[in-house]
Amino acid sequence: MALRMTATKPNPALVTLPWQLSLEEWGDDVVVPLPRGISRHIVRIVRLGEDVYAVKQTREQWAHREYRLLRDLRRLGLPTVEPVGVVSGRRTSDDREIEPALVTRHLQYSLPYRSLFSHGLPQDSLPKIVDALVVLLVRLHLTGFWWGDVSLSNVLFRRSAGEFAAYLVDAETGELHESLSDGQRMHDLDVALTNIYGELLDLQAGGFLSESFDPDTIVDRVQERYDGLWNELTGTEEFTTNEIWRIEQRMERLNELGFDVDEVDIVTDWDGATVRVQPKVVEADHHARELQSLTGLEVEENQARRLLNDIAAFTAHHDLGGESRSIVAHRWLTTVYEPITAMVPPTLRGRLEPAEVFHEILEHRWFLSERSGGPVHTIDAARSYIETVLAARPEEAIAGPDPEEPDVTSEPAAAEELEPEGLSADVPGPPRRG
Repeated sequence: MALRMTATKPNPALVTLPWQLSLEEWGDDVVVPLPRGISRHIVRIVRLGEDVYAVKQTREQWAHREYRLLRDLRRLGLPTVEPVGVVSGRRTSDDREIEPALVTRHLQYSLPYRSLFSHGLPQDSLPKIVDALVVLLVRLHLTGFWWGDVSLSNVLFRRSAGEFAAYLVDAETGELHESLSDGQRMHDLDVALTNIYGELLDLQAGGFLSESFDPDTIVDRVQERYDGLWNELTGTEEFTTNEIWRIEQRMERLNELGFDVDEVDIVTDWDGATVRVQPKVVEADHHARELQSLTGLEVEENQARRLLNDIAAFTAHHDLGGESRSIVAHRWLTTVYEPITAMVPPTLRGRLEPAEVFHEILEHRWFLSERSGGPVHTIDAARSYIETVLAARPEEAIAGPDPEEPDVTSEPAAAEELEPEGLSADVPGPPRRG
C-alpha cells in the first residue's frame, strides 16, 4: 500500500520525513528536543524549515476522527492545536505495517503543565493553571463538545498577562453534539476531578509541589470555578421592571469575564412586573477581538485586556479623549508597543511572545518605581527587564528569529514621541493583573 497523506495545505516537505520508521526510531536529524506532555501514544516534535509539527502515532480510524474533530473545533473558534493531516499506508522497509500518524502544528510559546513547573513556575501559580483549564472546559461544553478525557496532560498552556490560556491538544475521545446534557457535562467534570487529582500527586512525587500541599483544595476549586462560570454564562436571572439596569450589568460582567453575548432571551410575566433574562449565545475572547480590530494584534484574552488598559492610559496621558479610538490605538502601537517590543534582541525572542514581554515590562516598571520611590521611564524599565529578567528565562518557543539576521534598532523608533513625559502610563501604580 502506498503512503497516503490527507491534509489541508500541507507542507510538501512532510513527505520527506522517515515514515518507514516507527516514531520511536526517529532520530535527532528530524526530532526537535521540545517538551512533550504525557501521552498514551508515541509523540515526536519535528521541524521542517520554519514550520514545527507534532506527530502522534495512533490507529487509523482514531487519527482520522481526531483530525476531523480538531478541524470542526477550529472552525468554531475554539482554542485547540491546528490539525495538519493524517499519514497512513506506512510500512517498514521489510513491508511490516506501521500505525498511521496524526500531524498537528506545534503551538508556539506553549508548554505542558509539567514543563511549566520544571521551568520554575511556583506552586502558588497552580490555581491559575486550573482556572485556564476550567475556562477551556466551559467553552468546549458551551459549543456541545464532550471531551471524555479531561486532564492537565491533554492541554497545552500559554502565558497570558500573568495568567494562562489553555489549548486542547488531544481530542481523541471527544464527541461534538448539538448541545450537552447536564449528565454529559457532569461526567466530563467528574473525569477532570479524578485525573487532576492524580496529576497533582504526580507533581508532588516529582518534587514540584511541597509535601504539605493538599490536592483536595485544587480539586475543590475546579468544581467551584466550573459551576460559577457556567452559571454566570448560562443562568437565568429574575428581577422587577424597576431593575432593568441589571440587564446591562449582567452583560458587563460577562464582558469582564472575556465573553460577548450575541443573543439574550428576555421574558416578562403576564402583567410585565417581572423580567427573566438568560444569555443564549455566548462568544469568548471579547477583549482579544476588540484589540485586534483596533491594532491588528492577535494575542490572548488577558494580554488583550492588559494592552487595552495601556491604550486607555495612553489616551488619558496625552488628552486624546476626543480623537478617534482607532487613530489613538494606531499611535500607541507605533510609538509605544512596537518600539518597546523591538528592544528585545533576536537571541532572546524565543523566551516569551511579544505581548507577554510588554506586559511584564509594565509590571517590572511598577516594581522599579516602587523601589526607587519615583516614576521610572518605560524604556529604562525595558532595558532593566531584558537584562535581569528575560535573559534568565528558559526558551518557550521553538526558536526566535535567526540570530544571524541584522537586529532591528535596539532603541525605540519615533524617539521624539517617547520622551519620559510622553510614553503611556509612566505614572507608577499597581499592575493590572488580568
